[in-house]
Amino acid sequence: MFEALTERLGGVFDKLTGRGALSEADVDAALREVRVALLEADVALPVVKDFIAKVRVEAVGENVIKAVKPGQQVIKIVYDTLVETLGGEGPPEGLRIHGEPPNVIMMAGLQGSGKTTTTAKIANRLTKTERKRVLMASLDTRRPAAMEQLSTLGKSIGVDVLPIVAGQPPAEIAKRALTAARLGGHDVLILDTAGRTTLDEEMMLEAASIAQIAKPGEVLLVADSLTGQDAVETAKRFHERLPLTGLVLTRADGDGRGGAALSMRAVTGLPIKFLGAGERPDALEPFDASRIAGRILDRGDIVGLVEKAVEQVDRDEAEKLAKKMAKGRFDFDDMEKQLNQLIQIGGLKGVMGMLPGAQKIKSQISEAQLDDRQLRRQIGIIRSMTKAERAKPDLLNGRRRARIARGAGVEVVEVNRLLKMHRNMADMAKAMGKGKMPFGMPGMGGGMPSPEALKQLGSGKPLPGLNPHSALPGLPGGLPGLPGSNKKS
Repeated sequence: MFEALTERLGGVFDKLTGRGALSEADVDAALREVRVALLEADVALPVVKDFIAKVRVEAVGENVIKAVKPGQQVIKIVYDTLVETLGGEGPPEGLRIHGEPPNVIMMAGLQGSGKTTTTAKIANRLTKTERKRVLMASLDTRRPAAMEQLSTLGKSIGVDVLPIVAGQPPAEIAKRALTAARLGGHDVLILDTAGRTTLDEEMMLEAASIAQIAKPGEVLLVADSLTGQDAVETAKRFHERLPLTGLVLTRADGDGRGGAALSMRAVTGLPIKFLGAGERPDALEPFDASRIAGRILDRGDIVGLVEKAVEQVDRDEAEKLAKKMAKGRFDFDDMEKQLNQLIQIGGLKGVMGMLPGAQKIKSQISEAQLDDRQLRRQIGIIRSMTKAERAKPDLLNGRRRARIARGAGVEVVEVNRLLKMHRNMADMAKAMGKGKMPFGMPGMGGGMPSPEALKQLGSGKPLPGLNPHSALPGLPGGLPGLPGSNKKS
């Protein structure tokens, strides 16, 4: 979502850090470019003016101008101001669900903003991470398909959904849901209210009446981040009529300009509680101002990456694999598990995008075709092998490779590439089992792989500096600079 803004700000800061000293005129010139970058990212004008004013007060001070590395000082000031604009330091603000059950969460928003999907994502998160019993209820009587959608989502994630009663008005559904949640011993009740294509008085009155009946501890506005300033205006209008307690921005994985996130917190004063990035039930992350600011300034989000790994990777499986690799054993079944785990934590592109400096080699990442399609093709090739072939790759002669390629719908060259990739990973496993660092694996200092390394990955060659035993499970060869998440805490 912040890609364009990150790229533009990166260019501004590269000019600053390339200078040995800064004058006040240099700072003003840089801030003019920052101002344009923010406006192009669709940040509201009053927010931009306030942001630039705060940065300038700090950036033209004597301590910065005469600092040993003034460019870095200015970047730090911009980072601190970004964090403040997005919500300030400190951990993400959690949901208010610790009162006497059932704690009610009311979801509001326009039609098409992703409200129903977000309802299921929050329910899934509360069930999996908070160990709460959750009941979901759809109040969108004008769109029966939305009610059916929530029911289907509930079944897929194992969360209770209030049965649909035809012809019942939203207020009555809310009362029935409260009774069902109390009788069913549910900790949390999530009400998915009706949306419209535009704001209107009828929708606002209905939402206000439901809030009076349910007395929710949380009223979350779901807004589509791709709508930019329209999302900010929607938040303002809703906040005038409803006791909103927080915001959820959806489609954060899209190509929006990112201005909505920067503007909404400043304009409404409401915390952004979650970012939705994808359709999967687990594609929801708490909004952390300092980490989002780090992504915008291309510092990466290593903490977020490790958290994703810890959430998605089966620790017992990872530990078994680590022990197996320590003995120098690594077959195609192991490789398939690693590729699947990598997809679960965001895919190659998603993982690379959370590492510092990713924006600077964006073109190389694109050239290396780092996407889930490539990973799924590789998994398809493995699944075209027999059980014996997976366990003993040496069996794969030319005839067998041709058969596997036909079964997977790929060229033989792709099968050969996967075999080479497996062989390299198996060699690394053997070397690690003997307590040796494989040849050609110099440390990368935990930074971003070089463009050459990325091209190697695209061709099936190993990335130098990747450790298959102690780094992040789920990435073939591991990920540099990350602590092992395959040990039980």
